[in-house]
Amino acid sequence: VQLQASGGGLVQPGGSLRLSCSVSGPSTFRSYSVGWFRQAPGKERKFVSVIRESSSITRYSDSAKGRFTISRDNAKNTVYLQMNSLKPEDTAVYYCAARIGYSVIYYSPESYNYWGQGTLVTVSS
Repeated sequence: VQLQASGGGLVQPGGSLRLSCSVSGPSTFRSYSVGWFRQAPGKERKFVSVIRESSSITRYSDSAKGRFTISRDNAKNTVYLQMNSLKPEDTAVYYCAARIGYSVIYYSPESYNYWGQGTLVTVSS
């Protein structure tokens, strides 16, 4: 299973970005939970959002709630993270991660088996 994160870049405060996580390898992508995490320089990796396998149940961190939206297209083996009203404190490398889902919400990075390479999001004027 391989994950490819993309869509990062430089954006002004208040702007938007859409991150994509393309997952290759599994024939049963809809069985995987996919999460987004972020890591700012000198900080630990933190949970941002997760979308559960096929049922599409979603969860967000407090900082992402109301501004970010996670979605998945099972036909394209892709998960998206739409980020609106971006703030300078959202600046970080964003990683997507995947694992087989068992009807559980996975918040911890240690729960995930597969990781993408990360995409840098910089929010600055």
